Amino acid sequence: MGKGFFLSKGVGVLLIICGAASVATIIALSVVYSQEKAKNNEVSPTNGGSTTNPPVTTPAPTTSNKPWDQYRLPKTLVPEHYNLMLRPRLTPDETTKLYIFTGESSVDFKCVEETDLILIHSNKLNYTKAPTLESVNPAVTAPNINKYWLQKVTQYLVIELDAKLKKDHMYRLSTDFVGELADDLGGFYRSEYEEDGGCCNNSMQPTDARKSFPCFDEPALKAVFNITLTHPQGTIALSNGAQKEKKDIDIGGEKLIQTTFAPTEKMSTYLLAYIVSDFDFVNNTIDGSAIAAGQGEYALNTTGPILKFFEDYYNSKYPLPKSDQIALPDFNAGAMENWGLITYRETALLYDPEFSSNGNKERIATIIAHELAHMWFGNLVTLRWWNDLWLNEGFASYVEYLGANYAEPDWGMADLIVLNDVHRVFAVDALTSSHPLSSKEEDIQRPEQISELFDAISYSKVTKHQHLLQLHYLAVDNTPLPGLPNTVADIMNTWVLQMGFPVVTIDTASGTVTQKHFLLDPDSEVTVVSPFKYVPMHCGLSVPKIFKEMWLVEKSGKATFVPSTGTDWVLANLNVVGYYRVNYDQSNWNKLLNALNTNHSVIPVINRAQLVDDAFNMARAKIVSTTLALSTTVYLDKERDFMPWESATDNMDFFYLMFDRSEVYGHMQAYLQKQVIPLFNYYKAETGNWTKDLPGHLDQYNLVNAISLACKTGHKECTDLAKGWFEMWMNNPAKNPIHPNLRSTVYCNAIAAGGAKEWEFAWAQFTKANAIEADKLRYAMACTKEPWLLNRYLEYTLTPEKMRKQDATSTIVYIANNVVGQALTWDFIRARWTYIFNEYGGGSFSFSNLINGVTKRFSTEFELKQLRQFKEDNADIGFGSGTLAVDQSIERTISNMKWIEENTKTVSNWFQEAIKPL
Repeated sequence: MGKGFFLSKGVGVLLIICGAASVATIIALSVVYSQEKAKNNEVSPTNGGSTTNPPVTTPAPTTSNKPWDQYRLPKTLVPEHYNLMLRPRLTPDETTKLYIFTGESSVDFKCVEETDLILIHSNKLNYTKAPTLESVNPAVTAPNINKYWLQKVTQYLVIELDAKLKKDHMYRLSTDFVGELADDLGGFYRSEYEEDGGCCNNSMQPTDARKSFPCFDEPALKAVFNITLTHPQGTIALSNGAQKEKKDIDIGGEKLIQTTFAPTEKMSTYLLAYIVSDFDFVNNTIDGSAIAAGQGEYALNTTGPILKFFEDYYNSKYPLPKSDQIALPDFNAGAMENWGLITYRETALLYDPEFSSNGNKERIATIIAHELAHMWFGNLVTLRWWNDLWLNEGFASYVEYLGANYAEPDWGMADLIVLNDVHRVFAVDALTSSHPLSSKEEDIQRPEQISELFDAISYSKVTKHQHLLQLHYLAVDNTPLPGLPNTVADIMNTWVLQMGFPVVTIDTASGTVTQKHFLLDPDSEVTVVSPFKYVPMHCGLSVPKIFKEMWLVEKSGKATFVPSTGTDWVLANLNVVGYYRVNYDQSNWNKLLNALNTNHSVIPVINRAQLVDDAFNMARAKIVSTTLALSTTVYLDKERDFMPWESATDNMDFFYLMFDRSEVYGHMQAYLQKQVIPLFNYYKAETGNWTKDLPGHLDQYNLVNAISLACKTGHKECTDLAKGWFEMWMNNPAKNPIHPNLRSTVYCNAIAAGGAKEWEFAWAQFTKANAIEADKLRYAMACTKEPWLLNRYLEYTLTPEKMRKQDATSTIVYIANNVVGQALTWDFIRARWTYIFNEYGGGSFSFSNLINGVTKRFSTEFELKQLRQFKEDNADIGFGSGTLAVDQSIERTISNMKWIEENTKTVSNWFQEAIKPL
């Protein structure tokens, strides 16, 4: 296939804005190519007549050996085409007060093995007619339907036939159904916003397409979809395919619009998307120049370059004729890669320099790149089953940095992989309750098990080193290649098929290099022992001005050199290209610490960040002393780069969690304030007393670190600054003097230092803010020290009229992060678990974040008992995608308890010594 494909001159842009509300803005960026697209509960059967009310369903008996009691579809039927007509109601039914949608669907499928049973996924749908079956080939007679029923647990419509379907023949199953257009953020759901505005949209991944229409809802069962939406006058409809026909129709005297879309490419059900909304829209055309597109301008101007980058990167042109990108008011995930109609949270796509921070802008660029990467890897080429989700999400999580770096080459995106992904996944993968990247298919069956896989392991267990192997050698045969100690398959298996990661220990005196499984709690029981022993491992070794590489092909090996003098140090994992932690003999640690304290720039900035992170985590694992870890922060009063500071503050967060209720807290605060004041003063000077912007991307981040930590540690100049800015805003709400980069931390610290007046002002601003600003205020209101305000805020999280469901779980975690709110939140979660679980969706991706976020401070025997009791009390209700998170929280609490017992006195003494005058 040819390389270097370019965007056509005419690129269509569709900007969609909510018709009634300024707070909820929806934008669609339609990147259209002019050239040809690439080729590449039982119910009795009814008599066939329509009914006013759906039949009542009851659960069918469960027998484990029956096909309908298995969660995986039998390999008997393969879909080829769907014809789907949906009609959502944007106003509630006068009698039931429910929002509903009605649908008609037919699926043409091929019988690949003779069978007298049709299983097709269906969840929370009721059927207004009996299903009908016909043969696509007139020469073949279709069997009759004996009976059908809904199997609730395994989410099937089960259809028994009076004869077998014939192998290699095509059949058509037709159904009429009704479903609730709920506000549960899954399947086909409704979204509401101010002044009676509303829309309906969908979120299908991973197993919610079956809530929208009966379908063979497994990723490998791709088909072509023909979609028609019937919707009210004054609304528009969008779907994966381009609009093919739009006409006015009359149904029962009601004037409606019927929009038909071009057939999709052959694709998985989880990529299907359709939206009906009452938004106004405008069209525009660009030829490479920017347009005044409001909050969508940045996303618009970023999308084209990233698409071009991926076309070159994949050596394949974009496979569809259009790609709409839609920001939705209510969306549970950050974004979803629906083929041809990508959906986003508003804050993941909309950028406004008046409100958006530097971090908001980066998030938009990386998420757009992530979702566009899926257009090829995931959509065009799709995993067979969810057990290999890492291939899809891990790959996109890696190349999102490449795409964003192409669009914003001055940001230094490659280094941010370490902070944003490697450190993130290290925290989870160091637990015995972790899991390998790839699981056995038979171990991933139920929808909640599938949802559990959407975690840090699948998304972030990725490094430049492994992807170099994967991308450059994935297609080769099973033979060793030059420069590699083993076959690519053997090397990749050690990374993919075993959970966890190693700690590599280097003895610089002898040159010996060894490795073992790194566990945050070395006393925890490993129930899944790796057969690979964490080898082979690529290890880059550096001394000043010298760099050598070696492969550690056994658990231990010999380095090719040792330091030539007594003052030289060895540094491994140069630029952090490998997925492991590094320990050294004490002599080498001392030399590295001396290098940091005398001339830290001799060590690459990314390795300075990694030395801090490795030391703190190895201290928690009892591999090095906690005092050694703390010693890596001594030089920070001279550090001005973002990455080491971010690594240090991330690791000190653990100390805050462990000690913000103990006598150690005051000594720790004094030490960290002493370390951060030089950074605070440095940025005060660089910004002309906070009046000028900084040009560097990472400098802007580090300015936020300086103010955040200075205020957090009680530096009076900082807290006065935050309170002063916030008071100026309160006195003149129409003019906010606080820079968007600083708003989250300034709002938080001002509200923490204030009382009800500050909180009430923030709430009033939140209720009328756009999504970008609302996110900052929502975070900051959790910072108040008033328990009664925090309790009220907790109640607001479960009141949809006050807070969108998409934001509920993250807001609860924000409140739990506040030491005053910790106990309040834990009581709240336990008292409301049944409601939270049922109302906010057992398959929600945010449940693991909720459980981990609320329990991460736990470090006492009493809290451990409560956590275990919580697990026992709610076993029947379940935890959905948070099931693994409950076990991880128990494991983490035990580890925290041990750490507190062993380190409190040592840490307290160290901080006291560190703050003594010289």
